[in-house]
Amino acid sequence: MSNGFETLAIHAGQEADPLTGAVVPPIYATSTYKQDGVGGLRNGYEYSRSANPTRTALEEAMAAVEGGARGLAFASGLAAEDTVLRTVCKPNDHVIIPNDAYGGTYRLFAKVNERWGLRYDPVPLGSLDAVAAAMTQKTKIVWVETPTNPLLGIADIAGLAQLAHDNDALLVVDNTFASPYLQRPLELGADIVVHSTTKYVGGHSDVVGGALIARSKELGDELAYHQNAMGAVAGPFDAWLTLRGLKTLGVRMDRHCDNAERVVDLLLSHPKVTQVLYPGLAEHPGHEVAAKQMKRFGGMVSFRVAGGEAAAVEVCNRAELFTLGESLGGVESLIEHPGRMTHASAAGSPLEVPADLVRLSVGIETVDDLLADLTKALG
Repeated sequence: MSNGFETLAIHAGQEADPLTGAVVPPIYATSTYKQDGVGGLRNGYEYSRSANPTRTALEEAMAAVEGGARGLAFASGLAAEDTVLRTVCKPNDHVIIPNDAYGGTYRLFAKVNERWGLRYDPVPLGSLDAVAAAMTQKTKIVWVETPTNPLLGIADIAGLAQLAHDNDALLVVDNTFASPYLQRPLELGADIVVHSTTKYVGGHSDVVGGALIARSKELGDELAYHQNAMGAVAGPFDAWLTLRGLKTLGVRMDRHCDNAERVVDLLLSHPKVTQVLYPGLAEHPGHEVAAKQMKRFGGMVSFRVAGGEAAAVEVCNRAELFTLGESLGGVESLIEHPGRMTHASAAGSPLEVPADLVRLSVGIETVDDLLADLTKALG
């Protein structure tokens, strides 16, 4: 019998504690474990960098909701990304990345791993032909965000998986913006899913974390070896908070999507908004692909304003209920100027974002209050 998403999010890896019957997994605040004789691990635990029961519960739950063979929890999304790259790639290998990737991902490639000898090319992933043209014999990974951050571009996961596999490469999908509730990349052929669990999975802006979910046990075991060797693991309290957030992901995402759709309607009718970027719009170039591979279109909305950068910054500064801040995916609504904030590291690069762009993470507040705040901010 297969269980639904919400059932898995609440129960997978989270059986009642056998000692007390506690329905919530305990926070195992321990660094080490008593062994049953020399080399005799008790239930596989020896040291909390290698494994911790609270982290195990989160890892099993993340694997279940993404439909993967193994899940791994990290100290941050970037720690998870770095582990993928150093597991799969070696110096002189090549990776294809989105031409509008998250600024931190771009920084990891351009400022950290390029010095190590890993080459990369930013490519418009909405075009399978462009990706095919960029593939080389050294390409080990096609790295996908869909929707992308912050331009909300859409990539065809199934098409890219076929293309990557035909060229002996892996498809890695950053599923942070969609969340596992709205999109399941492993079912579409991806090999690894990446999350910043800081965002929608955690959902409450109170914990930083990352996750990897592998489609095959073999790849999952290889990633786990490197996770232990490199050490950027999620602590037990962080894992517990993230697991608590995961339980309500489904109901939260429904409200995020409901509110975002109302925000989009407002923006489309506002005279100071020159363009609205949201994959739920029929005119969005990736709409048909998004409709095929996503349950709904998410809580992230970007838009461009008349008056250029100064006007965009002023909109961000005037908002009140939309809190001016980086990150996304929490219950509270956030507003930011990507060019000066989350994507400042991409300035002057092929991934530089438009100066008149504003990005919204639409929360789950009363939607009429959000609409009133945006109307005031736009002036």
